[in-house]
Amino acid sequence: MTPSIRLLARRRFLPLFATQFLGAFNDNLFKTSMVLIATFEIYSNPEVEAGFNALATGLFTLPFFLLSALSGQLADTRDKARIVRLVKTFEIAIMVVGATGLLLQAIPVMLAAVLAMGVHSTFFGPIKYAILPQHLEPDEVLGGTGLVEAGTYMAILAGTILAGFIDSKAAAMIVLGVALLGWLTARQVPPAPPIGTDLPPLDFHIIRSSIALVSGTMHIPRLFLAICSISFFWTIGAVLIIEFPPLVKNVFTADERVASLFLAIFSVGVAIGSVAINRLLGGKVSARFAPASVIAMGGFVLFMYFVAKGWEGLPGGRLYGLVEFVEHPKALLVSIALMGVAITGGMFVVPLYAFLTTTVPKDQTARTVAANNIVNSGAMVAGALIVMAITWIGATVLEILLLAPAMCLVAAWLASKLHRACD
Repeated sequence: MTPSIRLLARRRFLPLFATQFLGAFNDNLFKTSMVLIATFEIYSNPEVEAGFNALATGLFTLPFFLLSALSGQLADTRDKARIVRLVKTFEIAIMVVGATGLLLQAIPVMLAAVLAMGVHSTFFGPIKYAILPQHLEPDEVLGGTGLVEAGTYMAILAGTILAGFIDSKAAAMIVLGVALLGWLTARQVPPAPPIGTDLPPLDFHIIRSSIALVSGTMHIPRLFLAICSISFFWTIGAVLIIEFPPLVKNVFTADERVASLFLAIFSVGVAIGSVAINRLLGGKVSARFAPASVIAMGGFVLFMYFVAKGWEGLPGGRLYGLVEFVEHPKALLVSIALMGVAITGGMFVVPLYAFLTTTVPKDQTARTVAANNIVNSGAMVAGALIVMAITWIGATVLEILLLAPAMCLVAAWLASKLHRACD
């Protein structure tokens, strides 16, 4: 058993890991169910489908941009475990709304739940990383971060696969049950009181506090480069996740189960990359492999683009089912491309998150992660808006896919500067 895996047997790590896993599972079961309902049952226009996915992504991300400064302040000045319990209580109410939207197939209700889920994740996000240096030893932080990332993407895998195989009624019941289970695991997270006694007062002015938080973090070169690199990664991820369902339906001419398969392969790959990079680096926080990883990620996206260009659909406008798709001669190439994108993406981003939590004092980690979330969410919202804009002017799903390799080059340049500055 590797040292990082042993953390799963420790109360200082397992309850937080389980709470994060269940939350990620629930988020993605709900969001994937909503997107599949909209793409395959409500809308029948590729441009509208891509626009809806971009809107949902933008709504989920918007609270990160507006409220991350407040969430970071709370996490650094209050007991993090107590905030976790409050947030998971809020999740139960959100899933009542979300389950109602799924049952009624009501787009406005489902989008309202997505926005509320964004608020939930905004307040939980800084804690899941900031609590690790408080509960783990310094040589365990990278391994713990990798396990959290791997667990998150395995939860995404489970949620996305399940969404493709159940109806909206079953999805509504499951999201409610998992929210309750997450509330129970949250109650087992050990106390994580604020470090120090000279705690600053909360600033509820979201614009002023956001500007102060970002400016107070981004002047540190190491953090600036890490945050910019992570932001480009999540912008790339936003473009890919937005495009996957319409890409599956309108380019690979396949049904919703194949859309779930795409997201599942992507999730498995990121989990593999998250664990593999910890082994390669031997627990040391380093950006040594980051530039090569993100360049390889762009290469795999290009590979998928060329496979998609030569894809042959079924006659008569029929959609491939899961078995028919798997039997397609080029299905293996698509799977390799997706897995490659995901593994290299996981290898790129995990060490960068570890930079955020090990560069600053422990009493500032949540605010640092929150500053990262503000910049990341701004970049992701910009990515969603770009997708909506170029879709509106007539760009195809495949043409939009080419945005990702271009952004990978920028991310590689930033990561190389971080590596030269810090390693």
